[in-house]
Amino acid sequence: MRNPLFGLLCTAAAFLFAGLAQRAEACTNLIVGKKASADGSVIVTYSADNYGLYGTLRRFPAAHHPKGTKRRIVDGDTNHYLGEIDEAPETYSVIGNINEFQVTIGETTFGGRAELTDPEGIIDYVSLMSLGLQRAKTAREAIRVMTSLVEQYGYASSGESFTIADPDEAWIMEMIGKGPGRKGAVWVAVRVPDDCISAHANQSRIRRFDRKDKQNVMCSEDVISFAREKGYFDGKDSEFDFAAAYSPTDFGMQRYCEARVWSFFNRWADGMDRYLDYAAGKPISESCQPMPLFVKPNKKLSVHDVMMSMRDHYEGTPFDTRKDIGAGPYDAPYRPTPLSWKVDGKEYFNERPISTQQSGFTFVAQMRSWLPDAIGGVLWFGNDDANTTPYTPIYCCTTNVPECFAEGTANDVTFSWKSAFWVCNWVANMTYPRYSALFPDVEARRDGIEARLLGDQDEVEARAAALLKTSPDSCKAFLDKYTNRMSRKMLREWRRLGEYLIVKHNDQVVKPEKNGRFTLTEDGLATPPERPGYPERYNRAIVRETGDRYLVPQAK
Repeated sequence: MRNPLFGLLCTAAAFLFAGLAQRAEACTNLIVGKKASADGSVIVTYSADNYGLYGTLRRFPAAHHPKGTKRRIVDGDTNHYLGEIDEAPETYSVIGNINEFQVTIGETTFGGRAELTDPEGIIDYVSLMSLGLQRAKTAREAIRVMTSLVEQYGYASSGESFTIADPDEAWIMEMIGKGPGRKGAVWVAVRVPDDCISAHANQSRIRRFDRKDKQNVMCSEDVISFAREKGYFDGKDSEFDFAAAYSPTDFGMQRYCEARVWSFFNRWADGMDRYLDYAAGKPISESCQPMPLFVKPNKKLSVHDVMMSMRDHYEGTPFDTRKDIGAGPYDAPYRPTPLSWKVDGKEYFNERPISTQQSGFTFVAQMRSWLPDAIGGVLWFGNDDANTTPYTPIYCCTTNVPECFAEGTANDVTFSWKSAFWVCNWVANMTYPRYSALFPDVEARRDGIEARLLGDQDEVEARAAALLKTSPDSCKAFLDKYTNRMSRKMLREWRRLGEYLIVKHNDQVVKPEKNGRFTLTEDGLATPPERPGYPERYNRAIVRETGDRYLVPQAK
């Protein structure tokens, strides 16, 4: 299935601007308010997780459209033609999930009540994000654009959580349709306080909200009355809970989805132990309550802190899976899907962390109000799992998509050394089976690239600002060239990393090194490799499993 518009797939659905679109297992969005970040940036993230997703970076140039121009809408999950809508007189430049005014939109699918999907709706959520980015200069305007379009043309998708942010503020908007024969959607949007962090990961997270707080809450007029009509709610308006009405939680929604939010909160906020039972999937009760929509962090988060949060595998928490037999001999924090599996008629499950092998692409968007838009908006972008790839800066003024991220360089069934998706997957898939042996090399190279890029950021942007004083076009051209140069450099370095890994760890041994070079004998041959074998913990497991089968007989 392909999405000709853009496709970033996200959980249970395709996402935006990346290349194709299919059903996904799950996506994750993290959100940091400007007073919760170390430098005053609004920071939001996205991981487009789906087996088979070939992630790309698409650009939509700014344009003016004659009156009467129509826009063709194709469902991002199925590639099915949905209909046409009126094109806006003017649309703005977009690259990836960020537009020229630094507005960024991400999403995760929560699904919700299946009976509320409208088969006659024209606008699916993938197209809705694109339309919001192309037609809005602020997050609030994007919310108005997206909700008015759904009202006019109908909503074609299931329940969706959107992250909608700009350099000044970040919002979470949750939306679900009204079912067959009922055009539009019910929705609510809540502003994340500037000094807080938030997240969503495939489960509706907006619960009670104050409709009178017009500065921080927007919603459809019938968001409560429609729930009453359908029998989803019968209490006082002040007690209305959007998630409870439209997406009642269950074990999977908590353990697979909300646990990812808990892990992000637990990393940066105090007192999250109180929500551990909820994240573990225990039924909601007086002693087991859902997490708040947002929390105050115990420190201000840097862009790098947020990047590292996208690499989370529940390390150091009760959900850490690195030390049981499922981790294999090399303590891998990854498990194959599906999420649940059966043995002797009983169903079991795998943990589902933020970082996952099936990610098609990931980004950390940095938006800064004190800088001109061309300089202030950066989409730190990476293909594949955030844990095994470096984030590369894509400035929002970029006009030439780097070849390694572009459509047409390769696809999901065609490998290319020019494709960041395939080179990053090549490195990752060498690493996963022998994780504890290979990952330290990947981690060191990844962190080195990012440290250099983050360390150079001030100097690069100072040069861009100097150019902006004399020529806005020169500034944009400079950042465009920088974006492309760094993307090419990342690809070269990651390919060299893969070559290094295969030489160093070939045939499950380790070639010795000194000062960054493989050592040689006096006669010029490679020094005999180290043969570490399995870790002792795993050797003991083999003995427990096999008894004396492999016991070496003792000489008499």
